[in-house]
Amino acid sequence: MTRSVPVLTKFPVETLPDATVKALEAMARQCRIEAVTMVTAANSGHPAGSLSSMEMYLAVYGVANLTPENCSDVDRDYVAISHGHTSPGAYAALAAWGFFDPSGPLAHFRQCGSPFQGHVERAVPGIDWGSGNLGQGLSAGVGFALAQRSRKNGGRTYVLMGDGGQTKGQSAEARRVAVKEGLDNIVVVVDCNDIQISGTVSEVMPADIPTLWRADGWTVMECDGHSFQDLYRTLRAAAMAGRPTVVLCRTVMGKGVSFMEGTPEYHGKAPKDDLYRQAMEELGGDPALLDEVRRLRAEGPLPKGRPVPQTVPCLDLGIPRTYGAEVKTDNRSAFGSALTDVGALNYGREGRTPLLVFDCDLASSVKTSDFAAQCPAWFIQAGIQEHATATMAGAASTAGAAALWADFGVFGLSEVYNQQRLNDINEANVKTVLTHVGLDVGEDGMTHQAIDYIGLLRNTFRWRLVVPADPNQTDRATRWALGEQGCVCIAMGRSKIPVLLDESGRPAFGEGYAFRYGEAVLLRPGSDGTIFALGAMADRALAARDLLAEKGRSVALYSVSSPLVPDDGALKSAAARGPILTCEDHSVRSGMGSILAARMTELGLSAPFRSLGVHRYGESGPSKDVYAAMGLDGQGIAGAFEDVLKKR
Repeated sequence: MTRSVPVLTKFPVETLPDATVKALEAMARQCRIEAVTMVTAANSGHPAGSLSSMEMYLAVYGVANLTPENCSDVDRDYVAISHGHTSPGAYAALAAWGFFDPSGPLAHFRQCGSPFQGHVERAVPGIDWGSGNLGQGLSAGVGFALAQRSRKNGGRTYVLMGDGGQTKGQSAEARRVAVKEGLDNIVVVVDCNDIQISGTVSEVMPADIPTLWRADGWTVMECDGHSFQDLYRTLRAAAMAGRPTVVLCRTVMGKGVSFMEGTPEYHGKAPKDDLYRQAMEELGGDPALLDEVRRLRAEGPLPKGRPVPQTVPCLDLGIPRTYGAEVKTDNRSAFGSALTDVGALNYGREGRTPLLVFDCDLASSVKTSDFAAQCPAWFIQAGIQEHATATMAGAASTAGAAALWADFGVFGLSEVYNQQRLNDINEANVKTVLTHVGLDVGEDGMTHQAIDYIGLLRNTFRWRLVVPADPNQTDRATRWALGEQGCVCIAMGRSKIPVLLDESGRPAFGEGYAFRYGEAVLLRPGSDGTIFALGAMADRALAARDLLAEKGRSVALYSVSSPLVPDDGALKSAAARGPILTCEDHSVRSGMGSILAARMTELGLSAPFRSLGVHRYGESGPSKDVYAAMGLDGQGIAGAFEDVLKKR
């Protein structure tokens, strides 16, 4: 379906002509008809909020440099929708601006297999971020704005939000980052209808919304959210304000349909057929549209969504460093050095992808300080605001920047699991580096022991996880990750560890070694059984192997760095060899051992097997003592292997 629509992109006029206003009002009326119809046909959805946000959607998508032709490009304007449940309004507005035929969402809204899901998703042209939990959209918008600034493309970000989500802590975090970073390319538009699902905003959780924004340093503007003339003039002024600006739109919940107006009843409820007919009468629509839509819904075919746009960073990854046997350093320092190397090679170089590194007040601990000194314009200090940072980094990675966030394991994943899960859903390209994982936090104690990160990422479908064994493998894994498309997590402890050597005494992961995701590396051969050691546990497993050798045991040792992806070849060789022990400083219930055991079952492999890991919260004390108390030192590992041998 082709529609004649006015041109508003980049604010071509100061004031809208009357004819343009009338054309927009006609578009809004038709969009309301379509939004109510798609919800009724699906018998599911959020109609009333869609109606109150309709003029906002049409105005923002009208003025943004975001078109059906450029919506999958990198350099353009971006739109983040925080109140993603108002998807009927977004879909109707996008169809009105020509992004797709309106019959797609009309007939196939919330239908299994359709891209027009209940909450907005990136498979729909014009949708830049799939938003689940309320309040996350502002963080995504800040990430978009940071990426656009780093690319120097003049792009602008618009964020649409509801008033019910304004008290969310993540929104406050994002507000502060936007002002601290001086983002003059972001405009937020809030639907202030004073209704949320449980009642009025003032009853559910009262808040002085204008004061919240002003307190964090934003310019606050207000307008009639149902007047295209007022919306356009205010959006234009906001775009020219030269600082982060929010537009608070006075609206009516369920605007245009009397039984939906001013009540939370239809926040998430579809009208029945008799009320649908009433709504059509009030909106000037034909109730027969519903019968046609239901026919199309039953007969299909389902519309296809667009492939989610993917970006592969263009970075010079440099030459890996090789640490010799005489060097004793920690994996996090090796990561920091590799990151700084890559930053220095690409900073300010034309044609290279900007590499944005995010920090939450831990730069000296996670070893990003040198990168910050070398590449100051690419370093984003977000303070102690992990929820917003996880989303900002993820969104920036989809908008033309390479993005990396380094944090302690308990903060960078355990605390923000939902944000990292949504990065996965949005097919982001973010790299998360977790330091201080496992029991290696030592004296910091059980609150800081990240012993669940494998299990958490195991629940996702796209995240890749790397747990490097020593500084050499860390260096190579860091450079590999920065060149990869998709979400990658690199996890490591904090202590200094030895460089792993092969049997000839050379660095096992040094010259000639290239990191390959999913490969278990055979560090030592053996004939009496096999130990699979995760990451830095390989050094302790080597000590156990030496103790076993003193008793005449010949044990093979594999270093595992990709616990989510079992190496089938290594497993088959180990099962043929005999008893198998896995060791990791991760919860034994959800870590590498459980993954390898499940894979052995799938492959039909049988061998005496034991998974050794963290079976309770650990003590506070020097790392060496904490590992020993958990039975994860050389002596404990050797004893556990002896127990497995008894099962033969």
